[in-house]
Amino acid sequence: MENQTSDTLVNEKLSFDRFREEVLNDYKIACISREASLVARKEVLTGKAKFGIFGDGKELAQVAMAKFFQAGDFRSGYYRDQTFMFAIGLATVEQFFSQLFADPDIDHDPFSAGRQMNAHFATPFVDENGEWLDLANRRNISSDIAPTAGQMPRALGLALASKSFRTVEELKQFTDLSDNGNEVCFVTLGDAATSEGHFWETVNAAAVLQVPMAIFVWDDGYGISVPKKYQTAKSSISEALRGMQKEDGTNGIHIYAVKGWDYAGMCEKFEEGIRITRETHVPVLFHVEEMTQPQGHSTSGSHERYKPSERLDWEREWDGIKKMREWMLENMLASDDELSELEQYSKEFVRDSRAKAWEKYLGPIRKQVAQAVEMINNLAKNLPEQASQLVKLSSELVSNHEPLRRDVLKTLNAALDLAGDHDATYWTRDYYNDLLKENRNLYSTHLYNEGPKSALKVEEVKAEFSDDALTLNGFEILNRYFDEAFAHNPKLLAFGEDLGLIGDVNQGFSGLQLKYGEGRISDTGIRELTIMGQGIGLAMRGLRPIAEIQYIDYLLYGLEPLSDDAATLHYRTFGQQSCPVIVRTRGHRLEGIWHSGSPMGMVINSLRGIYVCVPRNMVQAIGMYNTLLNSNDPAIVIECLNGYRLKEKLPDNLLEFTVPFGNPETIRHGTDITIVSYGATLRIAQNAADMLEAFDISCEIIDVQTLLPFDIHHKILESLKKTNRIVFIDEDVPGGAAAYMFNKVMEEQGGYRYLDVAPRTITAKAHRPAYGSDGDYFSKPNAEEIEAVIKEMMKE
Repeated sequence: MENQTSDTLVNEKLSFDRFREEVLNDYKIACISREASLVARKEVLTGKAKFGIFGDGKELAQVAMAKFFQAGDFRSGYYRDQTFMFAIGLATVEQFFSQLFADPDIDHDPFSAGRQMNAHFATPFVDENGEWLDLANRRNISSDIAPTAGQMPRALGLALASKSFRTVEELKQFTDLSDNGNEVCFVTLGDAATSEGHFWETVNAAAVLQVPMAIFVWDDGYGISVPKKYQTAKSSISEALRGMQKEDGTNGIHIYAVKGWDYAGMCEKFEEGIRITRETHVPVLFHVEEMTQPQGHSTSGSHERYKPSERLDWEREWDGIKKMREWMLENMLASDDELSELEQYSKEFVRDSRAKAWEKYLGPIRKQVAQAVEMINNLAKNLPEQASQLVKLSSELVSNHEPLRRDVLKTLNAALDLAGDHDATYWTRDYYNDLLKENRNLYSTHLYNEGPKSALKVEEVKAEFSDDALTLNGFEILNRYFDEAFAHNPKLLAFGEDLGLIGDVNQGFSGLQLKYGEGRISDTGIRELTIMGQGIGLAMRGLRPIAEIQYIDYLLYGLEPLSDDAATLHYRTFGQQSCPVIVRTRGHRLEGIWHSGSPMGMVINSLRGIYVCVPRNMVQAIGMYNTLLNSNDPAIVIECLNGYRLKEKLPDNLLEFTVPFGNPETIRHGTDITIVSYGATLRIAQNAADMLEAFDISCEIIDVQTLLPFDIHHKILESLKKTNRIVFIDEDVPGGAAAYMFNKVMEEQGGYRYLDVAPRTITAKAHRPAYGSDGDYFSKPNAEEIEAVIKEMMKE
């Protein structure tokens, strides 16, 4: 009996000691993070960094949240989550400062290689060859973006992937990507961001879909200077959402309200809520109230300007770290001396980490300065007339105690300008060009995949047709293709408005939901923003989603996550994360303002980082889908609305043939003029070419096939060299995609050298197309207009 009592006491002491150790470690991390915020702000104000936005005041909630973040989980977060990253060991304080200093060395800033401002975190999802890593057995951070609530749509897809892995039989084999869907997507955002439409649309979609998403709302009472009474109904997001509360027999979400200074209370509620969402896939929202923001919103201003003195006094009194300290002393978890020692250690640790990061950042630049100074001084010895000016340049560079890479290049450029074409400049000019190349690699790579998973490296395979190939409607060919693709690729998912039950509005998926199940081919609500986010998140987890926008006119609803998130992902992570989402949509000619859009200029200029495919028919579209499914790059495929019932031959190699990107196709040979276009407009151009043939005018018609990338082998230029006349035609507004094509060929390819007459663009009118057949005819290019312009060009 005595032995049992003794063992119990020993176990209780061990349990208490472990608990105490864990609490003290959390307090240490909170103190380190607070000190990092304080020191980082000084770095910005003294000019070593450009801008800072920090997580001070949010420390306790984040160390509590970190306890329940497991291997396989994902975070889709907010730029104030530094404490969380320190707590889970995926970021060091030194790395935090390296990112603050914009250090472009991926070993120093492993999150973005200096491409993102501070506290924008990421972990690798793919290796250097583009192959997915073992995401199920590591803790995963999807790359942060700054647009408020922009992390919400992506989070829906990250969470939906867990549901898919748990419920879709074909996906259970991918144990490296998921542990039977037991992963939770942790989402963090500021309270003011809950006013964004992104938040409401995502919460509603998550509640409908029932996916494992844990949303943490950091509520410090303000959105920059605007108090939450101007932001949120009832001044409380948890109260405003009560109608979504999960009840028996309904879908919905679980809602918790906790206090940001109550360490123990948050640990308890977070554990309960995350356990429930992990087991049941019911989303959960934690409204973390009464948080503070000791330094204000950012380094751009002071919160004393807009917070009343009473609020400032309250924030000092209810600071989370202060309250945790009091709680530990009251519960005899630590002595005052012990905590003071931890606090002093935190200050010294942060200062040391900052110094190391700064030295690592400056080291390579100092080497460049030394090399540049030596070369400029050598120039001065060889150029006595410019010697004094050159020595002045080198002296100014040496005296710059905090030089930037641009300072080195500016100084070298000035020296070369002074030296002119003198032979003595050879090595200096060579070094200058080497630095230009080095900086291009540091700052301008990885917009798209550059390794084996690049869409540009997919080998071309021609479509093959047997002598007795079936001739079918375009939508029927698409349907057969999607059927075979889903049978052969278990990672393939498709979703969108009216895509499931009826098989999309143009029948490309007709009957396929019944065959492959709702888990793989599904209907969604009318919510284009989160359809895009759904696709982005699923793609980031190693699946191959086809996310449908019913008409390209509706793309505007979903443009933000595509532009800010998907298009920049590979670039802003230095190639460490990929998002091979395929956005399938349709556009160009139909009837009426809202179903005949061709906003291609908007698309190509807002979606750099996403390939833009503009097939003229459905067989060509299939070849593009095959190219994409053999690569890791995101793309938008814009099918022709008036092409679904056009007859086409069915290829024998439906799953194998590919269309190379950036490789225009000549679809009509001619000698007098080159017509450049894409999509539905090509048929109008062909009609015009037939009409012009009667006047002995021979037209060469080129289909660009993809707008991004555009004619990478300069095939259009070769045509222009032959015809010496060129016209660019499309259905976009004046100055849109036709102007983009004009710029590419005339300026980048040097096409102006081969012109006999001024080039032309023929576009739609500046307004949306009017309703009806006449509206279409007079709003967009027609064959007679093309004929008239080309006749005029031939007379010049």
